[in-house]
Amino acid sequence: MRLTKRLKKQFASLLGAMLLLQVLPMSTMGQKPNLRQKAMSQEAAEIRQDQADQQAESADRGSWQRKIAVDLEQRVDAVNFGRSRDKVSRVIIQLRDKGPAGPVGQNVKGIMVTDAKSTMLADPSVRAELQTKFARYNGSLKNTFNTMGLISVEMPLSRIRDLEYDDDIAYISPDRPIASHGHVENTIGASQTDGRTEVPGFTSLNGTGVGIAVLDSGIDNTHNLIKASTGRPSVVYSKTYTGIAGNRDYFGHGTHVASLLAGSPGFKSDYYGGVAYESKVISLAVLDGSGVGLSSNVIAAIDWCITNKATYNIRVINMSLGAPASDSYKTDPLCLAARRAYNAGIVVVVAAGNHGKDSLGHKVYGGIDSPGIEPSVITVGATNSFGTDSRADDTIATYSSRGPTRGYSTDASGIKHYDNLIKPDLVAPGNKLIGAVSPSSVGKLTSLVTLFPSLKVGSSTTYDQCMYLSGTSMSTPVVAGAAAMMLEANPNLTPGLVKAILMYTAQPLQNFNTLEQGAGRLNVEGAVRIAGWVKSDASTLTNGASMLNSWNEGGQDNSIGSENVAWGRGVVTNYCVLYGSALMTKWQAMYAQDDLLADATSVTGGILSRNLSLVSSGVYNTAGPLTNTGVLISDGVLLADGVLLSDGVLLADGVLLGDGVLISDGVLLGDGVLISDGVLLSDSALGDNTAAMQPAP
Repeated sequence: MRLTKRLKKQFASLLGAMLLLQVLPMSTMGQKPNLRQKAMSQEAAEIRQDQADQQAESADRGSWQRKIAVDLEQRVDAVNFGRSRDKVSRVIIQLRDKGPAGPVGQNVKGIMVTDAKSTMLADPSVRAELQTKFARYNGSLKNTFNTMGLISVEMPLSRIRDLEYDDDIAYISPDRPIASHGHVENTIGASQTDGRTEVPGFTSLNGTGVGIAVLDSGIDNTHNLIKASTGRPSVVYSKTYTGIAGNRDYFGHGTHVASLLAGSPGFKSDYYGGVAYESKVISLAVLDGSGVGLSSNVIAAIDWCITNKATYNIRVINMSLGAPASDSYKTDPLCLAARRAYNAGIVVVVAAGNHGKDSLGHKVYGGIDSPGIEPSVITVGATNSFGTDSRADDTIATYSSRGPTRGYSTDASGIKHYDNLIKPDLVAPGNKLIGAVSPSSVGKLTSLVTLFPSLKVGSSTTYDQCMYLSGTSMSTPVVAGAAAMMLEANPNLTPGLVKAILMYTAQPLQNFNTLEQGAGRLNVEGAVRIAGWVKSDASTLTNGASMLNSWNEGGQDNSIGSENVAWGRGVVTNYCVLYGSALMTKWQAMYAQDDLLADATSVTGGILSRNLSLVSSGVYNTAGPLTNTGVLISDGVLLADGVLLSDGVLLADGVLLGDGVLISDGVLLGDGVLISDGVLLSDSALGDNTAAMQPAP
C-alpha cells in the first residue's frame, strides 16, 4: 500500500528524531538533558522538520539520491553511532544544478546563470546566505571556487547528515589529502633534429609564449637549471596556498618537475634541458613541505588558472599529484574542477599515480588516482627507458598505475557502480630522471633530498645540485611540455584535439596491454607534425569536414634518432579504442571544446556503439593497427570477447578482466584496498632498480 504524503512526512519526522539521537554521545543516553541540549533542541527540531518536509517531497518526486561520499559517510556514521569522537572537518560541497544542463547551472536561489564567478558565488548576498546556512550547523564557509560551483566548508562531522536533504546541495565530499607522485629529449623525439624543427616556419619549437601552470609543492627559481635566462622567462608568477613563500619549495618535488618541463638547455651542456624550456611557467604551490596538501588547495589553484588564463596565456596545467580515487569522476571535486579547466580551453595533464604493484611486487590494476580518473584530462603513466636514447628497450615502470578507473557511485540500495574507464591515456619516461634539487629544501627534515640523500647526483653547489626522482610525476611534465610545443606550432588546437593527436601518434609497447599504456609511448615528433598540419579554423568545422592542410596516408610514422616509430593510430575513448585515418584527416565533433573523446562511444543494452554525432564516417571501433604482442587491440580482445568494462560485474569483487586473459599477470585493486602513500617515497622516488639516465660529465 502506498503511503500518503502525510504519512511520509510523519515517517520522515520520526526518522529525523532518530537521527538526532545518533548525534548525541553515548554517555548522554538516559541522562537528563543539560542546558546546552535544551538550547539546541528548538533549533534542531526546526532543522529536522525542514529535512523531514524535504525528504517527503523528494519521496513524492522519486528524486532522492545519495549525496555523501562513501568515505565521508563512514566517518560521519562512526561519530553518530558513538564509535569515534566528533571533530570539525573540512568538506567540499557541490551546489545543485537545478536547471537545464549547461556548463554552470543555477545558483542556490534557483536563477539560471551563465557565469558562476560573476553571478553566483561572487554575489555577496549568496555568500551571506551560504554563511548563514552553515552557521546553523556550527560550521563556516571557508572558500568559494568561483568558476566551479563548488565551495569548501568546515563543520562538525556530526552535522554532515543535516545537509543530506538540502535542495541547494548536490554532493558532499571530504577535502581529501593529496600527494605528489614522484637524455629525455632524445628518447621522446623532442630534440633539435626531431620534433623541434618538424613544423615549417619554426626554427625551434620550445613552447615559446605558452603558459603552463604547475600545481605542486612550489618552484625554487634560484636553481641555475630553473632561473630565467635570455629568451627563457621561466617562472613568471608564483602563488602559494600553503603559507610557504611563493618562490620557495621546501619539499623539492615541484622544482624537480619544473626542471623536466622547462629546464635551461644552457645548464650542464643541455644534459638536463626541459621539454618546453621557453614556456612561461606559473607556480601554484598546493603541497606543503612534506609533499601533501588538500584537494581544496588544488581546486582553488585551478579556479585561479581559469580566471587568469588570458593574462598569462595559460594553455596547459600540470598536476604531478593525486589522491586515491573513491568518488566517481561525475561527483569527485577534483575531477569537476579539471573538467571546468578543460571546458575553458586548457589542456590538463595529470599523473596516473604510483600504485602499479603491491608490497610483494605483484602487478595491481585499478590504481589510477584522482583527478587522473577524469575523462577529459590526459592521464600519464611512466615508462622505464633504462637510460638509453633507444626506445627498443623501453618497458612500463613497475609502479606506474594501471587502469581501469575505480571511482564509483553508490545507489540507494548500496550497490556500487564503477566508472571502469580505460586509463592511462599514454605513457612517457618517468624512471630515474635527473632534475633540479630545490635550494630551499636543503636541510629541511621532510624534504626529498634529506630523506633520500643517495638520490643526489654529484657534489655540486646548492644552486647546481641535481637528483634522481622516479614516478608518473616525472612523466607528466614531459607530456605537458609536448602539449606546449604543439600549441606553439598551432595555438588554435582544442584540448580534445591535443589529446587525440598525442594518442594517435603514440607508439605502443609490445607485451603490455592497454590498461598499462593507453595508446602507447609519447612521440613528440609525430605529434607536432600533425599539429602543424591542422587548419587554423578547424574548431569551426562541421563533423567530418577536412581538417588538415597536408597528409600522407602511407607515411604514418617518423624517425627518432635512427629508429622508425610507427604510430599506433588509435584514440582511446571510455571503453574502447577508435581507429581510422579519418581521426586525423577529418574534424571530429568530439574534439570541440565542450565535448569529450569519451563521449564518442557509449553503451546501451550491453552493446558498445559510436556516437555518430561526434564521429564521422571512416572512424571504427572494431579493427585497427594498434597492437601489443602482435595481437589486435580491438573490442574483441580489449573488451574480453564482447564483455564490456562498463558492466561492472567482472570488476566488482576483484575478479580478473577478460577471464584471465587481459590481465592474467596481475590482480585488480579491490574495494578499499589502496596502496599507501608511502609508495611515493619508499618505492617510486627510488624507482625501478635498473640502469638509468647518466649524470652530465
